[in-house]
Amino acid sequence: MEQHTELWAKIQQWAHDLGFSQIGVAGIDLSDAEEGLMQWLAKGFHGDMAFMQQHGLKRARPAELVPGTVSIITARMDYLPQDTPPAWQGREWQRQANAHEAVVSVYARGRDYHKVLRNRLQKLAERIQQEVGPLGFRAFTDSAPVMEVELARRSGLGWRGKHTLLLSRKAGSMFFLGEIFLDMALPPTPATTAHCGQCSACMDICPTQAIVAPGQVDARLCISYLTIEHAAAIPEHLRPLIGNHLYGCDDCQLACPWNKFATPAVLADFNARAVWNDTRLLTLLRWQEADFLRYTEGSPIRRIGFARWQRNLAVVCGNALRQLSAEEAVPIRQHLQSMQDSEATPALVREHVLWALAQQAA
Repeated sequence: MEQHTELWAKIQQWAHDLGFSQIGVAGIDLSDAEEGLMQWLAKGFHGDMAFMQQHGLKRARPAELVPGTVSIITARMDYLPQDTPPAWQGREWQRQANAHEAVVSVYARGRDYHKVLRNRLQKLAERIQQEVGPLGFRAFTDSAPVMEVELARRSGLGWRGKHTLLLSRKAGSMFFLGEIFLDMALPPTPATTAHCGQCSACMDICPTQAIVAPGQVDARLCISYLTIEHAAAIPEHLRPLIGNHLYGCDDCQLACPWNKFATPAVLADFNARAVWNDTRLLTLLRWQEADFLRYTEGSPIRRIGFARWQRNLAVVCGNALRQLSAEEAVPIRQHLQSMQDSEATPALVREHVLWALAQQAA
């Protein structure tokens, strides 16, 4: 036991040195989470994310995903940009209220977290291997059929909020999660208690009411899903509810009282790139595909591709046109018409541009 305690203290220090804010250990028996997972899938709440259905119960059976796994190190890495002011939530609400501007989710304004976390989880695992000898391991971050939030909850990194995200009393929810599957036994760290109480701020604020019950999100309604994961046309009745969310949505996190404790990132990787200092619609409408690829290099945004980016931008522009004066709307309409007239514009984008052009102030 003393040997494990000594090793765990070293692992925590190595994790801290690599930029992780907190780590824990979870066991591999997630059998009591299987029923909830299957019910969620049966309701179709995963939408177009077919991989969720394909992997099925493997998500709740870590030893099937990585044979030989006997314990899992969970890790939290804060991602608020280092220059984030204390009143950051208010500033984000102001950006959403500006019809001239589009909003990119905070987590996506810096470097792709998949690369950052996976690289550092790998380094942590290799450091443990140096200490203990032969070790089987695999590192994951939002990249495999892993029940990340459930593992993090069980290992004491926080509790699952009503919006289904992990919440920490020390850091709110503005952080990424990652895991290292190990074939070495480590004592699990104790789970913490939940502290949402009667608060329903996240549920109340959701523009599309995607949080259909405490702890249940219908992805088909979620703005993050619609602007990132969904590849087809965005359902017309949901377009007005998207507002000026161009990529992702932070509303449930902005409304959460626990995020007043959210802390800036240790790593500069998550600092907002300069390009996101100017997200005026007229600026973004001028982007060609080469601009999109240049500005999103090494960013999680790039994976949606230029067509989906334009689709989302058309929806944001349509919502803006219902708020702007006739004079303010002229240049936006001109850009949209130019997109509509171009033979290079994909049919998916053209459909949303037509919708946007049909919008006008009351």
